[in-house]
Amino acid sequence: MSTASTTQAPKGLEGVVACTSKICFIDGDRGVLAYGGIDIHELADNSTFEETCYLLWFGRLPKASELKDLHQKLAAERSIDPGIINLLRNAPKNVAPMDVLRTAVSALSFYDADDKKDDHDANVRKAIRLTSQIAMIVAAYDRIRKGKDVVKPDPTLSHAANFLLLLNGEKPSQTAERALDIALILHADHELNASTFAARVTAATLSDIHSSVTSAIGALKGPLHGGANEAVMHLLKEVDKNNANPVEYVRNMLAQKKKISGFGHRVYHTEDPRATHLRVMSHDLGVASGQPKWYEMSKKIEDFIKAEKKLNANVDFYSASTYHVLGIDIDLFTPIFAVSRISGWTAHIIEQLDNNRLIRPRADYLGPAYPQHWVPIENR
Repeated sequence: MSTASTTQAPKGLEGVVACTSKICFIDGDRGVLAYGGIDIHELADNSTFEETCYLLWFGRLPKASELKDLHQKLAAERSIDPGIINLLRNAPKNVAPMDVLRTAVSALSFYDADDKKDDHDANVRKAIRLTSQIAMIVAAYDRIRKGKDVVKPDPTLSHAANFLLLLNGEKPSQTAERALDIALILHADHELNASTFAARVTAATLSDIHSSVTSAIGALKGPLHGGANEAVMHLLKEVDKNNANPVEYVRNMLAQKKKISGFGHRVYHTEDPRATHLRVMSHDLGVASGQPKWYEMSKKIEDFIKAEKKLNANVDFYSASTYHVLGIDIDLFTPIFAVSRISGWTAHIIEQLDNNRLIRPRADYLGPAYPQHWVPIENR
């Protein structure tokens, strides 16, 4: 007799509820994304990344004294052991930043004072530490591979401003700081996406937080999760290099059955609410920097795809031109996703460990009916 199910499991676990959580709410039909019940539009308009981190980790907005304390703790943890710097220096200069980040985050556990502790308070301390350290690793490796000196952080600056300082070697403008700050807020969490689920699965085995985050980075590295905004920027650059009409260029791609990255979403059936803000940021930064062409090309492509394919732009589409105008290299787009998403990953890891049960789903068996029998090799 066969033990196979008569009802096939949904492909990619689509629509399957895998856990309960108080961190992030999504309504794909209405285009709603909320952290701790607060709409992403309110957070993008009024909050900061630091305040958003507190909301994700503690389930509420901080009081002024609590937010000040978090700023100080993030600043205090904005350092990495010389052993990690040596690791970055010894990495081949042609290695992708995501590969370096994955390896460096794993190595951070060697130098973590709370490495052997897994209680709630220790995990919160590690979440704060990792949030500061991941940003430093991404910026430091980029400078090292370019033969530049590693920059010291400024404890008076915000997380977003510090990252741009560490990356570019100079204090950013208020416009650039706020643009990145909003981008970090928008990318901070997104329920059970592939990387967050990977982090929770690893945490559920009672592995350490560094292993869980390393799992998440490994999942984010896959082009079906992270990397779509890199593909968008490569497309925009090709259009620009060939001095092509962006609509005709994309029309030709579609005729060749090529995928246009940055459109559609597994969850949202209307506009991705994060794209709403990134579209404005792309426009404003383009005008402020004297580089409006990237937004203008993007808008023409978006309008065409929406009319032709009835697909909405997602978070990746306008983040491409936004990051590019901020002076960020294309292969840093996905690592910057991690610079933000570490806040959500660690929030989910903490939540998982606070009420843990090993995540062990079943598979819908569709192989040969049981029982089959072993046959001697000469009779096969």
